[in-house]
Amino acid sequence: MSPAGFAARVGNAARFALCGCALMLTGCAVGPDFQMPALPAIKGFLPGARATVPGATLIRGADIPARWWEVFRSPRLNRLIQDGIDNNPDLQAAEAAVRVAQANALALRGTLFPLVNASFDASRQMIPSQTLTSNVPSGADTYSLHTAQVTVAFVPDVFGGTRRSIESADALAEQQAFQREAVYLTLASNIALAAIQEASLRGQIAATRRLIDIQTQLLDILRRQNDRGQIALPDVVAQETAVAQARLLLAPLEKQLAQQRNLLATLTGRFPSEKLPAAFELESFGLPPRLPLRLPADLVRQRPDIRAAEANLHAQNAQIGVAIANRLPQITLTGNAGSTADAIARLFSPGTLFWTIAGNATQTVFDAGNKYYKQKAAEEMTAQATAQYRSVVLTAFQNVADVLRALQSDARAVTAATAAEQSASRSIELVRSQVERGQVSSPVLLIAQQAYLQTSLARVQAQAARLADTVALFQALGGGWANRPTTETKVQ
Repeated sequence: MSPAGFAARVGNAARFALCGCALMLTGCAVGPDFQMPALPAIKGFLPGARATVPGATLIRGADIPARWWEVFRSPRLNRLIQDGIDNNPDLQAAEAAVRVAQANALALRGTLFPLVNASFDASRQMIPSQTLTSNVPSGADTYSLHTAQVTVAFVPDVFGGTRRSIESADALAEQQAFQREAVYLTLASNIALAAIQEASLRGQIAATRRLIDIQTQLLDILRRQNDRGQIALPDVVAQETAVAQARLLLAPLEKQLAQQRNLLATLTGRFPSEKLPAAFELESFGLPPRLPLRLPADLVRQRPDIRAAEANLHAQNAQIGVAIANRLPQITLTGNAGSTADAIARLFSPGTLFWTIAGNATQTVFDAGNKYYKQKAAEEMTAQATAQYRSVVLTAFQNVADVLRALQSDARAVTAATAAEQSASRSIELVRSQVERGQVSSPVLLIAQQAYLQTSLARVQAQAARLADTVALFQALGGGWANRPTTETKVQ
């Protein structure tokens, strides 16, 4: 047979195997088909009346913008979050994990098709002429042997076990993609929260320094009055103690501020020694007047962690089919064709060709329940994934409800803290004028100073908490990953 004829036979065998593969692909797969969990049958996130947030309008069912952090109207924050998206190693690792899972799923698809190997062996050997007969027509004791062959192996996916494995791998790749989206959302939220916390700390430091300046001025007045004999020395010492105590507050706040800057550097892929592009004050942010609020049914489709839990449930469900298929007969088809000659030039000459076709079917008769219990384990893992999915959904709804309650409280807290600070500021000014006239005792002065410090810090913390809880609302609603342009990295 000529090389062309041999190639034709190999091609026919390959086409036959591919046709068999196509038939397997159109067959049914054992095991339960995945059904998406039912949506929660609830209408809102809070009991009773519809949720409201003082000072903002909730737009129910509104889409969350892809770059939701821009609603805070802070160019500095926008630049910093973009730095994090471009350089954060955790996000880069999550993106690599998606590519790994996708490549593994694609690799598994190859098991649906025949495995074809081509080989060529060459040897030189000598046989003892007195005891053995030469294998070559010439009868020479020393000869060369060349063998070229093609081997085809095919495991038909008769019961769909391989297809269920691929289904599981695809679901795991989808799970990794949604986990990547969760990392993306968490990163953007953490940078925004860290920037707000930095602004809060700077505000608290500024309030403490304002108080120290006021206390120092009052201390100078008291010292002059003591020099003139108008007040006793203990009153001066008490004010000196108050100034020293206020200065003690600065060191912990400055330490926290430095650590917050280190956190921002790390989140944006920088070393702590590298300079950050901007500093943040509370005035750097604006509260959005309109806030989106997902409907409960929409939340289930938009939270990355819920979608990841759903994909995990899908993957585990497919493993039931894999386990069932493994309990059924396993069929293997193999074929081998080639040529053996004592010279390369004689390969594929008449009389040098060989071929083998074989089939095998194996059914486990007794394995002490091994495969049965593997199926039971797969079923229980699916039950576990179902419970985990429900837990993630419940936690997601709790997150939204907690944030809505927090925003309602924040608005009242900011109003009360601002009023308290203004009152304490007027009080300390009145006390100061009375001190200058020698009309106020030391205890009254100390109380006024402490009230001013506490209300100033409370106002700063309340404003920061309101900003942070607004960020938390966007995070609890799942971010705007679905609205990012397709040119950006996201779940397709």
